[in-house]
Formats: sequence, C-alpha cells, structure tokens
Amino acid sequence: MIVQILNLSHKKVFDKHSVLYSIYREVYRLGLLALEISMLPKGLALKTQKIVLNEGEICYKSIENESEKMSLLITGSLGELFNLARKILTAGDEELGFALLNCINNYEKYDEKSYKIGEHVFNFKNAYVMGILNVTNDSFSDGGKYSNTKDAVKHAFDMLEKGADIIDIGGESTKPGSESIDVKNEIDRVLPIIKKILKKKPETLISVDTTKSKVAKLALEAGAKIINDINAYKADPELINVVKKYNSAYILMHMQGTPKNMQNKPHYTDVVKEIYNFLFEKSQAIKRMGINSLFIDPGIGFGKSVEDNFEILKRLEDFKSIGYPILIGASRKSFIGKTLKLEVNERDTASAIVEALAVRNGAKIIRTHNVENGVQICKLLNNLN
Repeated sequence: MIVQILNLSHKKVFDKHSVLYSIYREVYRLGLLALEISMLPKGLALKTQKIVLNEGEICYKSIENESEKMSLLITGSLGELFNLARKILTAGDEELGFALLNCINNYEKYDEKSYKIGEHVFNFKNAYVMGILNVTNDSFSDGGKYSNTKDAVKHAFDMLEKGADIIDIGGESTKPGSESIDVKNEIDRVLPIIKKILKKKPETLISVDTTKSKVAKLALEAGAKIINDINAYKADPELINVVKKYNSAYILMHMQGTPKNMQNKPHYTDVVKEIYNFLFEKSQAIKRMGINSLFIDPGIGFGKSVEDNFEILKRLEDFKSIGYPILIGASRKSFIGKTLKLEVNERDTASAIVEALAVRNGAKIIRTHNVENGVQICKLLNNLN
C-alpha cells in the first residue's frame, strides 16, 4: 500500500488521472487535491470507497494489473481528506487510517520539520545550500579542477565563506557513462580533504557522496555527518548499516540504472509516480531501521530524459507527503544545456532559475556548484515564507 497527496491543478496531471480513474473532465478546478491509495486489497478498497461515498465525498477506483489489487483516488481539500482519514480509521481499517493521517500530516506540516545534524540545527521552514566539491579528475562540470587536495580544501573554504551550509565531497564521478572506481582510490581522494577541512574548521558540516560502505565508514569516523548515496544502498547494502551505526544523516536518491547506462533511453510510464513509489517504500524501510535524519532526492539527471526532469520539478510538491525534506541537484545539468543550447560553463544563471523554482515548489536543500547564487536564492525565498 502506497499513499500520496496529489496536486491535480496541473492540467496534464489531471488529464492523466482522469483517464486512469474515469473522472469527468468537468471536475477539474484550480487547487484540486487528491489522496491516492495504491495497491490496496480489493475487499479493503471497496470497503474504504463505501465509507467515503457514505460521507458524501467522491472516491474513484482503478483496477490494478493484478485483479486482487485496486487503487483509490479521493478528491477534496486537506480538511475534507483529514476527516475522511479519521472516519476510515474508526469505521474501516485502522492501519490504513493511520497511514492516511500520516500522509496528510506530512504534506500539511512539511515546512515544520527540523533536524539537528552534528551541532547544526536545520529548521525546514527555510531552504539551505549544499556546495558541491568534486575531487575527481573526470567530473562533468569541473573535472580535475579540485583533484589536488590543496585546491579542494581551498575551494571548500571559499564555499563556506560564501555561505554554504553543507560541503558535499565526491571522490567518484557519476556523470553519464562513468565507470566505478575502486574503494582505495576513492578513500585516498576523499579522506585527506575531510581531515584537512575539519582540522582548520571543525564546525564544518560535511556530506560525502559515496555508494561504498567502507568509504562511508572512514568518512564518518573522520567527522563527516551526512552520507549522500545516489544508489539507495543497492550497490552496497552494508552502507545503510554504517549510516545507522554512526547515527549519520542520509540522502536517499532515485536513479534508473547506473551512471554507466542511466542515460541510455530512460523510460517511465509515469515518472513522478514511479519515483515517488520507490522513495516511499525505501524511506519506510529506512525509518524502521531507526534512521531519522533522512533527505529524499528524486535524482534530477540520473536516468531521466529532459522532459522527465521538468516534470519532476513541476510536480515537486507531490513528494511532500513522504514526510522528509527534499534535496534537489539540478546545477549545470545537461537538461539545462540541451534546452537552452548552453555549454557547462554557461549554465549558472539558468541553474539559479531552476533552483529558485525548486525551492518555491518544496526543495529544502539545493545542491549546487554556484554557492553564491544558491545563498541569494534561499535568502530571498526564505523571506517569503
């Protein structure tokens, strides 16, 4: 069972669901929200639909490919959906009722969440900036520029001076077509930089971009506080146990395929729904492990077409009901270059526009190359909250 609040104000989104659930087109209106419950046992789905209809609200159903599973779509305001969830809790199925109330609460109180990571307190009424520090020789944007430890540390301090809240250090390129490197090589690239940064500025909040448990373990022992895992611990299942052991924050990202093949004709039936379902199920498993400081990242540019990336950005608020702060890394990505015919070094202004839209739609962390732009975006938009 997967539950989600959907904003059906987007006409294309409404049209897609109107076909799936046989909704009359005249139902469409601005501000229309819906609560979608996917993969319910047929008997429970019919019982739930009856409760909703008895309350005078509208509930549509759709048969899944498996005949014993159904999906429901309930339209209404957040208040109406909340009251229905309470009714389902008391008159229907308790587990489903609590799941619906939790989903609605996550969406409605999304901006009220806060984390303490190390000595840093994040109040997610606001958005924050994560500065990218690639210490590889083949990064898509700045490959080789900071592969020297001295230059990397200097760049980290420059980003902190400009207002970065987090420094994200990556020792392995994840650009399309890239190959994985061995553990020792990645450790040799990343660990000296963590130690040198923290020796001079021990208050620095460091994230490490890795898919390897051994790299994560040594990085956390050296003082990093966040693990940024593009592979959702599929490549190395032990990584999530390391995160738990060291009480680290964790960034859960969606990627279709691997960096080597992810851009070989990525395909989705419904890109937002498929990413949401993945992040929902994975985050539930991580929560059961006792890991609480979790971020979700839909993975802009990781196994997505240009159109997919824009669809994700447009519908970013649909990820709020998972219940965790959203991180977006769109900086200098190829979908910007392809849309505007810009080379990598020409994409900072366009990246800033995309990042501003992402924050306005619910992103709480901007992972960016241009920290100065990111800080200005967050300061301006935080003042609108």
